Amino acid sequence: MKRRAFITFLGSAAAWPLAARAQQAGKVSRIGVLMSLTADDPEGQARLAAFTLGLQQLGWIVGRNVQIDTRWSAGDAEDTRRHVTELMARAPDIILASGGSVVGPLLRVARTVPIVFTQAIDPVGAGFVDNLARPGGNVTGFTVFEYGISGKWLELLKEIAPRVTRAAVLRDAAVASGIGQFGAIQSVAPSFGVELSPVNVRDAAEIERAVAAFARSPNGCLIVTAGPSANRHRDLIITLAARHQLPAVYSERSFVAAGGLVSYGTDYIDQYRKAAGYVDRILKGEKPADLPVQTPTKYELAINLKTAKALGVTVPQSLLASANEVIE
Repeated sequence: MKRRAFITFLGSAAAWPLAARAQQAGKVSRIGVLMSLTADDPEGQARLAAFTLGLQQLGWIVGRNVQIDTRWSAGDAEDTRRHVTELMARAPDIILASGGSVVGPLLRVARTVPIVFTQAIDPVGAGFVDNLARPGGNVTGFTVFEYGISGKWLELLKEIAPRVTRAAVLRDAAVASGIGQFGAIQSVAPSFGVELSPVNVRDAAEIERAVAAFARSPNGCLIVTAGPSANRHRDLIITLAARHQLPAVYSERSFVAAGGLVSYGTDYIDQYRKAAGYVDRILKGEKPADLPVQTPTKYELAINLKTAKALGVTVPQSLLASANEVIE
């Protein structure tokens, strides 16, 4: 309901008073946007809409005083490099980078163009910024969570399905965040009596084979870490969890809305609204180096009771009471 209400609200933006939109009249600023999802992904469209709405609230109107050039990389490294080249050819005043996977390729080319990122995991460790308080350079933005939250995913699964003793961890081993999330889960797994099996998410066939093989033994579950590859294969992963009767936890609400069991993570849509604020400030003259990288102040729990029923698991009332969203 929250997402539908948001989209309805977006549709009313055209009716806002013109006076509220008269930002930097006469000058058209150019914003490049590099998204790590696919153009037809509803979640990606919702995030981009949140960013656009945030800009409108600050007086930036597409076609009047701002132009937005958007590219969709779907988490593919080759496509990302190509889109970076295309965006830079458009001479943007600033770039919005959706997810840490696209920031690195951007930084190799955009050494002076300001960059605002969202959904980055460990931007200091990745070398995007010097530190969170004073990023330095031409980059700032918003982190998605600390690695430690990954242990919470396993804890949630044990609460919902106490009998699980095995967990397949779907992660992208080609990026540092995939390795880091797996390491955080690995550090707490012994305390929960759970054996981990890493599963790469590079392509659909590999995921399907690995999950099918894992599901041949009992008492298993899935932990789907954050990353563009997992998002690219969202529907497949949810389908496999249902087919093999595997309780699964995700880092994003969008998986639960699509039929996944439970998620715990940051409000991604809110990050894009806030990113619009940073873009506004930089276009007005502030420097990314002086704008602190913001970390999440709260995390959201979403539970799909319909999926829980299909899996034959009972969600504790304590979890239902603390959930931000329950889908029935």
